[in-house]
Amino acid sequence: MNKILFLLLNVLVTFSVFSQTVIVDSLKQEGWDKSGKLTFLVNQSAFSNWTSGGENSIAGALAVDYNLNYYKNGWAWDTKMIGAFGINKNSDSDFAKKTDDRIEINSLVGKNFTKELSYSSFVNFKTQFARGYKYSNSSIGVEQRNETTRFFSPAYIQLGVGVYWKKSNDFWINMAPVTGRLIIANKKFTSNLSDGEEYFGISKGNTSRFELGASLTGFYKFELIENVILEQSLSLYSDYLQNAENIDIDYTISAFMKINDYLSTSLIIQCRYDDNAVKKVQLRQVFGLAVTLDLLEIPTLISKI
Repeated sequence: MNKILFLLLNVLVTFSVFSQTVIVDSLKQEGWDKSGKLTFLVNQSAFSNWTSGGENSIAGALAVDYNLNYYKNGWAWDTKMIGAFGINKNSDSDFAKKTDDRIEINSLVGKNFTKELSYSSFVNFKTQFARGYKYSNSSIGVEQRNETTRFFSPAYIQLGVGVYWKKSNDFWINMAPVTGRLIIANKKFTSNLSDGEEYFGISKGNTSRFELGASLTGFYKFELIENVILEQSLSLYSDYLQNAENIDIDYTISAFMKINDYLSTSLIIQCRYDDNAVKKVQLRQVFGLAVTLDLLEIPTLISKI
């Protein structure tokens, strides 16, 4: 566990050191700063009489990433909203399966006491849009599925206070040594648990779990080489009340290689560790051709149609 944490922090620092792009200090720009993008990612494969074998498949994912930043008189208010949903269908499966499903809102208010350091307070919310399933085959080989998650099951709400270091809207770290976290779930998933069994840390018959701990979140975006943008986000959480040494990790690295103003290739790799969910490292990787639109330009594009 400690090796994984060390590796992720090392990656963040290494990219920071070797990035050649100079980040503009957005703290000098007072008032509101809005930005966002809409991305549609697609990949597809088809085979006909292909002797080497293969499965016909099609996959697509839609993601919205919106940022709202405000600065004036030493006060900073930064909000990031992410919504993403992806699905994949293979010819040999009866079910379409999710490749991505996220709702996340992170809002942070800070008052600076030096040029780049602020006292901070934040709220973070995470859940998903649709039901998730665990797939298996029956004794006669028929594919079947069992529901494991749904909207607000689980849902995570975090509130914390700490110190906010901000170089720009594209490079910041927030450290909150006092963070409360509430995990919520539908009773459907907890009422039939065995004694001692838990659902994302929630015990039998309950619908929530409260934790008190420390959190660290960070974001870094830069141009790695010309027309290649790299984004990294890291979230760490340790529960003081139970197994503080088991640090929850959520690390995502995304690379976008620009083809033109609207097309790019996209690679997303996400790594998670949460021993309340599963006592293993979770990995997700998605690669494909992406259509990307600036959210602020969409009204202008529609007017031209």
